Amino acid sequence: MESFFDWRNRLIASPSFQRWATRFPLTRWIVKKQASEIFDLMAGFVYTQVLLACTQVNLFDILAKGALSFDDLQKQIPLKPAGLRRLLDAAVAIKLLVKRSEDRYALSMKSAPLVGNIAILDMVKHHADFYRDLSDPIALLQGDTSSAALNEYWPYITPEQGAAPENLSAEKVADYSKLMAHTQSLVTDEIIDAYPMGKHQVVLDIGGGQGAFVKRLAARYPHLEFKLFDIPGVAELSNAHFEEIGLSKRAQAIGGNFFQDPLPKGCDLATLVRVIFDHDDVRVKQLLSNVFDALKPGGTLLLAEPMAETKGFEAMGHAYFGFYLLAMGRGRPRTEAEISSLLSQAGFTDIRLLNSYMPLNAQILQCSKPSTPIA
Repeated sequence: MESFFDWRNRLIASPSFQRWATRFPLTRWIVKKQASEIFDLMAGFVYTQVLLACTQVNLFDILAKGALSFDDLQKQIPLKPAGLRRLLDAAVAIKLLVKRSEDRYALSMKSAPLVGNIAILDMVKHHADFYRDLSDPIALLQGDTSSAALNEYWPYITPEQGAAPENLSAEKVADYSKLMAHTQSLVTDEIIDAYPMGKHQVVLDIGGGQGAFVKRLAARYPHLEFKLFDIPGVAELSNAHFEEIGLSKRAQAIGGNFFQDPLPKGCDLATLVRVIFDHDDVRVKQLLSNVFDALKPGGTLLLAEPMAETKGFEAMGHAYFGFYLLAMGRGRPRTEAEISSLLSQAGFTDIRLLNSYMPLNAQILQCSKPSTPIA
């Protein structure tokens, strides 16, 4: 079978076959489809910049209440007429907008969900740093992240002197903590829908940032108490946030290094949300071992993050996150099977994948610490 595919690829690579296939009625549609897909790969960066420009001028929010004419948009968007027209036409071309009669523009089905969606809009703006890092992909692949903006944006990744997690101030971690808080809802909604937590008493959220997930759970389950563990600078921000929203009696943030320091004990549910793909296998094994030790016997761990080779979203894993984490300077996307293996090595049992309505945001693995030690 492999020899057949090799022969097929050599045939398709032939310029004479390409010319023939373009003209032959039964193959013409295949050639056009593949040509369009290749062009979209090449032009993808341009499309993302059109999206970025739309967010920078708040175009989607401006159109939230309905279609507006070009003249009305001109009054609200600080662009010259020629520039605005070019942006609007580009947005229509990639189906971010719809052009209606009388020179009016409206949201499309693709852009309507972006209105007021801080999580996605923040990620669109954040990608400006990522795109700069990708300007020399070969340098990244060779391990050179010395000029990578993402490497600096996520300061807990940098192994330089003085940049150890426990040495980072609240001010130093504020930017990325804010981004994580805004985008956390994309994952936490999946977890809340997938797993009922009414039977639990104490939740330990490891790497929980400023407590966005804790806030959502506290509103949903009034009986739950919470411990959040993150680096000291983030924990400081979290405790201030808990105090501000009236959760300080139910939620406490503890600062430390979750690879080196013991995690708070006494919880019957632990959560790791978008944490392990930032780290290599050695660190992940240590972290999972620490989580196992912290959980009560019979306790549950929920691990949620985007996973490689997710059916229907294959490009998200090894292509997108593979290069994003490369620019960060550490970590890698893992498949469900790879993560399950790491969980099993740490001692967890009953590992299973929960239903996720939007696997693009995260898939969720549930597992347990045995009630009695396994001999």
